[in-house]
Amino acid sequence: MAASLASQPSYLHSSFFGTNGNLSWMQTEASTSSRPDYRVVVPSHRRPRLVKVRASIQRNSKELEISPNATPMSSFNSMSCSFSEEWWRKAPHCSSKNETRAHCVAENGLSVNFFSQRESDVEAPSTQKRFLKEYPFHETPTSRGRSGGVPVFVMLPLDSVNTNNQLTKRRALNASLLALKSAGVEGVMMDIWWGVVEKDRPREYRWSAYRELMEMARKHGLKVQAVMSFHQCGGNVGDSCFVPLPQWIVEEIKKNPDLVYTDKDGRRNYEYLSLGCDIIPVLRGRTPVQVYSDFMRSFRDNFEDMFGDTIVEVQVGLGPAGEMRYPSYPERDGIWRFPGNGEFQCYDKYMLASLKANAEAAGRPEWGLGGPHDAGHYNQWPEDAGFFRREGAWNSSYGNFFLEWYSGLLLDHGERILTAAEAIFRGTGVCLSGKIAGIHWHYGTRSHPPELTAGYYNTRFRDGYLPIARMFGRHGVTFNFTCFEMKDFEQPSEALCSPERLLSQVVKASRKAGIALAGENALPRFDDGAYEQIVIQSRLQVKEEGRSDTALEPMCSFTFLRMSESMFQPDNWRRFVPFVRHMAEGRTFQPWEEEHRVAESFVHATRPLIQEAAAALV
Repeated sequence: MAASLASQPSYLHSSFFGTNGNLSWMQTEASTSSRPDYRVVVPSHRRPRLVKVRASIQRNSKELEISPNATPMSSFNSMSCSFSEEWWRKAPHCSSKNETRAHCVAENGLSVNFFSQRESDVEAPSTQKRFLKEYPFHETPTSRGRSGGVPVFVMLPLDSVNTNNQLTKRRALNASLLALKSAGVEGVMMDIWWGVVEKDRPREYRWSAYRELMEMARKHGLKVQAVMSFHQCGGNVGDSCFVPLPQWIVEEIKKNPDLVYTDKDGRRNYEYLSLGCDIIPVLRGRTPVQVYSDFMRSFRDNFEDMFGDTIVEVQVGLGPAGEMRYPSYPERDGIWRFPGNGEFQCYDKYMLASLKANAEAAGRPEWGLGGPHDAGHYNQWPEDAGFFRREGAWNSSYGNFFLEWYSGLLLDHGERILTAAEAIFRGTGVCLSGKIAGIHWHYGTRSHPPELTAGYYNTRFRDGYLPIARMFGRHGVTFNFTCFEMKDFEQPSEALCSPERLLSQVVKASRKAGIALAGENALPRFDDGAYEQIVIQSRLQVKEEGRSDTALEPMCSFTFLRMSESMFQPDNWRRFVPFVRHMAEGRTFQPWEEEHRVAESFVHATRPLIQEAAAALV
């Protein structure tokens, strides 16, 4: 639930009755803080049909602050509501001074913040729509506007810090950072590996190498996007090194293999801990969410002097490859190959217990024995697996039950970790982001199997990204998405890939939820075609039915994958420099003769520097 601003939180228990959702609460623990914090807890057996809320109550205030999508509103009969003209806001941990929210005045004299925990992707009646949109976009004095530029960040090599907590290729990193700064790059993204920092024993954190790397970035005037990497490195596209989970975690997994995701054949995936045990104290007395929270809290305490000026963003790892998803398409050992459907990852004992309980609660205990029996294997295509066929069971009552449960657990997982992160980093001056995978293959089918197995309940008849965007919005988290460089015609037509339509759907979802959108390229590319596509897509133009393209505020940042020896090759560098300038200046085109002249002049001036960086990175 929501974390407290108070030093000693108090707790509330709530109960909801009927469709009116009457809320009863009581204080169960006194607080010595002048601002007691109340946490509203919905009984777990009511969760499938109810919306969790969290409240922060200040006794001396006579205002009740309420998010417009807190439901049900009918229970607050004594309130009169009014909304400010502009209530677009950044995350509370980014800017608290200009924060504006919807206000409702209550007779009980309490000031409350409510945030819905889970929402349906089904549109509400028009009379209720204003309560669903928590962060609508309006241009304000702090907005960049529709013609604003997009700052470019560059991902550092995955092994910039090795498993022995040592900075690797120090000379290469120094030269590379200097070259990036000279090209106009805003900053760098770096993975903060859980398996490096908390490697040997719980709560023993080693930050020295990352401190050195942060200082190096600060010396060159570069901003930092820090990724809380709670996953294993190795086994995914582009993984050039191996960084396992912490050794003490590996030891716990050996004792209890059900701590990790498992497929129907009993194959274990060691990339990330199963969300099935999120709130179970299976890690030497702590739950996984508590372990992640302690790690983030230690990071905050050790780097708070850099927050706001050097460290400007914290991307919270939420699954394999840092993405909020299930490991449904593992590439290690050739288990999965593009463009296979992937497989459901719900066969560890914790997830099976959850499935069994939900099936029994639905009055269909036979649905709780496991995942769909006809979902096929990793490398099958939609029509090869009965569950995913055009008229398959994915669109049946059973299919809806299973997919709601499977995707709902993923949403709950993200909610838990982002709630903790929001509380930990509130007031530090950094923004939070979360990453969602760009699963574009078989997007043209009805059932979208690869998205379903990854945990995104997105089909031709259902928007699976809007619930995710709204969940991010409840915590002011930036929606980070990939495949910005891809074009539909470049993909194999037989696989019905559509990265462009997928991106358009995500843009619309982020705008409905009123949250910022950031981007990445899915694969390392240095060609003009990829750069031009990124520049165009960065403007976030969406096609509305019956209207021409609608221009929106561009994405808040773009992170380029990845700094390497190839980037500093003369031809690649010559194309990269104008790309950065196009993005930063908000331009989608420029006479190529002039651009070529400027780029050539810059490349010539920086040749010794990029030669040193390229040679050192080999």
